[in-house]
Amino acid sequence: MIGKLFKKLAGDSKPANNSETRKGRSPKNQTDNPRSGAEQKPRNGKPGGNRRRKPRRAQGSGGRANSQEKQGHPEQKSQKGQPEKSGNPEANNEPGNQGSGKKGGNRRRGRNNNRRRGGQNKSNNKPMANQPWDISQFPVPEVEGKLRFHDFGLENDLMHAIADLGFEYCSPIQAQSLPLALQGKDVVGKAQTGTGKTAAFLTAVIDDLLKHPIEEQRYAGEARALVIAPTRELVMQIADDAKLLCKYTDLQIHTLVGGMEYGKQQRRLHDSLVDILVATPGRLLDFCRQRDVFLDQLEILVIDEADRMLDMGFIPQVRQIVRQTPKREDRQTLFFSATFTEEVERLVEQWTHEPTTIEIQPESVATDTVEQHVYLAATEEKYPMLYNLIQQDDVESLIVFANRRDQCRDLHEKLRRHDIKVGLLSGEIPQNKRVSTLNAFKEGDLKVLVATDVAGRGIHISGISHVVNFTLPEEPEDYVHRIGRTGRAGKHGTSVSFACEDDAMLLPPIEELLGESIKCEQPPEELLAETPPMKPAAPRRRSSGGSGGRPGGNRSGGGRGRPRSS
Repeated sequence: MIGKLFKKLAGDSKPANNSETRKGRSPKNQTDNPRSGAEQKPRNGKPGGNRRRKPRRAQGSGGRANSQEKQGHPEQKSQKGQPEKSGNPEANNEPGNQGSGKKGGNRRRGRNNNRRRGGQNKSNNKPMANQPWDISQFPVPEVEGKLRFHDFGLENDLMHAIADLGFEYCSPIQAQSLPLALQGKDVVGKAQTGTGKTAAFLTAVIDDLLKHPIEEQRYAGEARALVIAPTRELVMQIADDAKLLCKYTDLQIHTLVGGMEYGKQQRRLHDSLVDILVATPGRLLDFCRQRDVFLDQLEILVIDEADRMLDMGFIPQVRQIVRQTPKREDRQTLFFSATFTEEVERLVEQWTHEPTTIEIQPESVATDTVEQHVYLAATEEKYPMLYNLIQQDDVESLIVFANRRDQCRDLHEKLRRHDIKVGLLSGEIPQNKRVSTLNAFKEGDLKVLVATDVAGRGIHISGISHVVNFTLPEEPEDYVHRIGRTGRAGKHGTSVSFACEDDAMLLPPIEELLGESIKCEQPPEELLAETPPMKPAAPRRRSSGGSGGRPGGNRSGGGRGRPRSS
């Protein structure tokens, strides 16, 4: 009898469906979720089963109708045990599905105990307001030829955040793209950094999510909107901007970037719902492969700085990501690029559906708020000119750009030895160090930031008084990106470029892009003054022998390690 009882208990303890286990662990019981008073049952009668995608908008509202409505089929509600097909072949277990291979999906999305009902998040980050806010508290007069944010009928909580940020009138990219994006149409924008495109697509995304809430059951790791950007700094900046605009909402913003602990980002995804996901391509693909992120219910896809992702070799990864989203007819796509080559044009054709293209000319980017100087200088004169420029009273904060990482390292070391509070941003710096450096620069603890072009694209800080091009960029578009770090939000800024003989051929393409000539001049005498002596360089740590740097590394019996290169 005891033996039979043990057999029965052992049989009951086995999982009913192997697809419910992930990474060798059995899921917690669904009743473990303290937010549900009753047992949470999957909507379709199957764990993680396919649920019907909510239509983006009703017909006639300016957005795209549901694909079933387009084909003349009335929308049918799912019957219990009969899940409807969505526009995503992966969700329908058609060829190319990466699920369990069984019709109906039966795939696990996140942990069972992380499922939420009614679209509720784990925590409510919406700040408590003393009194209800009304748009009348943010009066902005009408001006001929300018569009106000008031004119779009945005959600009240979003307008409240816009009022806090002081956004009154739209920039050209915002005025042209917002009316289309708010209707659910695909938009392709040719615009440089500093034009306000980030605020444009975030405003459209947030307003859409607020106007079309999901009341049905949602799943951990299932994003509603996705923003893909090429660099970690740009991802963090976009997420910071999104959090400011979502200040009075319950929307949850998540970031996925390399160089940060995978488990920590994974836990955040499991602990709350994902409304807006901002990510770099490589790290996002890692999470998709590990089945921690699911994109088959995505409503809005934003691709930012597509040309830069093309240059950095990220497009194959982005292609894999886009394949996991709904068909282009069933999602909204907002596509932005500073330049449009044949390769970028092909991406637009593949990823967007009947888009409207908006182009902002570069001359409106290198604005009248930036005073540009090009000083002729020999190579050995460049560093003294930089040092003396930093000492001037009108220099509050300064970013210096160089083309190569070794140049940036050398400049950072020299400025540090001259007792200047300086930080370094480049691709070889660990992510946590880059974040702390940016925060220190924002807070004024650092006066100077040395950066490469790739790292500098993620710097969106108001109040930067000067930008220095220690070397002129090889790509004309990078010049516009660099000087766009100053003169932001209508404030005045100064750009100073050092041009030696090697830079002579780089200036004409920049002038052609800007549509204006830049005067080359001799540097002022005060910039050529002799610099004080530097502090001695810090002694380099000598690595131990064959033990990989451990103390006492050459003990008998230790590891050989790698042979030293001569």
